[in-house]
Amino acid sequence: MDALPSGATDALNKVLASARPAHALDAAAALAALWTFVKLYRAARRRLRTTRLRGPSSPSFVYGVGKELMESDDAGAMYETWAEEYGVVYQVPSTLGKTRIVLCDPKAIAHFYARETWTYIQTPVTKAALEHGFGRGLLWSHGESHRRQRKSLTPAFSNAAIRRLTSVFYDSAYKAKGVWDALIESSGNDSTIIDVQNWMNHISLDTIGLAGFSHDFGSLDGKPASVTEIFDTFGSSPRSSTLNIGATLLAQAFPFLVRIPTARTKLIGKLNNAMGDISNILLERTRKEVEIGVTSEKEDKSIIGLLIKGESSDGELHLSQEEIMAQMKVLLLAGYETTSISLTWALIELSQNPDVQTKLRNELLEHGTDPTYDQLSSNLPYLDAVVHEILRIHPPVPEFTRIALEDDVIPLSEPVRTKSGKLVDSLSIAKGTLLAISIPSINRSTAIWGPDAKVFRPSRWLEDETGQDGIPTKAKEVQGHRHLLTFVDGPRTCLGKSFAVAEFKTVLSVLVKNFVFEMRDGPETKLEMGRGVLPRPKVVGEVGCKMPLRVRRFEG
Repeated sequence: MDALPSGATDALNKVLASARPAHALDAAAALAALWTFVKLYRAARRRLRTTRLRGPSSPSFVYGVGKELMESDDAGAMYETWAEEYGVVYQVPSTLGKTRIVLCDPKAIAHFYARETWTYIQTPVTKAALEHGFGRGLLWSHGESHRRQRKSLTPAFSNAAIRRLTSVFYDSAYKAKGVWDALIESSGNDSTIIDVQNWMNHISLDTIGLAGFSHDFGSLDGKPASVTEIFDTFGSSPRSSTLNIGATLLAQAFPFLVRIPTARTKLIGKLNNAMGDISNILLERTRKEVEIGVTSEKEDKSIIGLLIKGESSDGELHLSQEEIMAQMKVLLLAGYETTSISLTWALIELSQNPDVQTKLRNELLEHGTDPTYDQLSSNLPYLDAVVHEILRIHPPVPEFTRIALEDDVIPLSEPVRTKSGKLVDSLSIAKGTLLAISIPSINRSTAIWGPDAKVFRPSRWLEDETGQDGIPTKAKEVQGHRHLLTFVDGPRTCLGKSFAVAEFKTVLSVLVKNFVFEMRDGPETKLEMGRGVLPRPKVVGEVGCKMPLRVRRFEG
């Protein structure tokens, strides 16, 4: 708690002294008054010590701009519009009269990320939601606990580890290819309609099961599993109701609301239980294998093998049972959700841009055999360009908010005008201040990426005849992976980014080499955002998050 001024301390002592002989109700009222005083004091301190910035007016005292952002299909565009009007940092109204500072400046963002997990941590509602859904694992933790947990998992995501897993990526992609060939054959035509989003879900789930835990979910073989059914239910759920949006936004002020049994929180609870059951089975199996000494080298170096090592370790990397379970749940979720969304967007963009699809296919066919991990990393420049252009335009995680754990000063690359009209080249941030970053607004910013920032153009990643790529100088100031914020940055940069990119490239290479993709209803097909665990693309009018494409064999 912030230290109170001496006058407040004296007042507190008087309140406590008078409360002793008083009636319990009087004491409760006194404590409530004191709580209110502390809250007001902290709010006043933040107001005085934090640079007051310009920003949009509040449409609602209760929700601020939160309701409009949640209901928008492109919240990133709203953030970018505000940046154009108010500058590279500005403030937006939040729940119950609070404000958030939004960072759109690469220098400010780099400073922020360098201090994330120590100076800037998850908000109380984020921590409550993560603990309720997945436990106290890597996403939940901060500071020293986060450093220890991350260090225990890092070896599982090294280049050497991922190189060994490339065959698993290929196996899943070729399983899907085999089924698609059969579907086309049985259709009696040279093509058929396939809901590619559903298949990308199956590929991603089976891959993380085998690569991470040596467990085959069998979803590509049509095997039912509780976790796949729940994931599918998320994808088929309707868009958020006004009641759900209201509860979500009010939870920012009252974190206990994340436990209210709405349809969505019940699904998260079921998912938590299903992933917990699977994790328990896998952990017990691996423990027994370790005890009798039958683990192979591959299994010993798998993610679950490293978790077991962490569990039995007496050193600094020791993981508790609770932490191990939490890591497994997060890995299942991340391995399923983010990769399947990115693969779905890739097939959509290739369907809408047949010239890009043809160019990519030609590069893959000229290469010949299936690329090795090292060839995927460095010998296929156009594949690399397509993958990173998808990650730029369609980041799976749209935004996040953090709270300052201590006072800070954030430098800016260009001055901004404060609410009082003063120009400043840095921001004073008081403890307790909320800060937000919209990933799409940075990845697709015309101020950062140029006038064609919203256009899917993979060639921007390639060198021209002068040896220069098409990445603008301003974009190169963004310090995330390949100048993107898709995997964030700093101490909390996505641990599985190399795993995700390698899987993305492997699956895309197999599918594009063997099939041609077209929009089912033609190039003018309208899309919108659906509601899975994370936002997902869908064809307008389809029930759930369905993405039906026309798929035909490539005959050469």
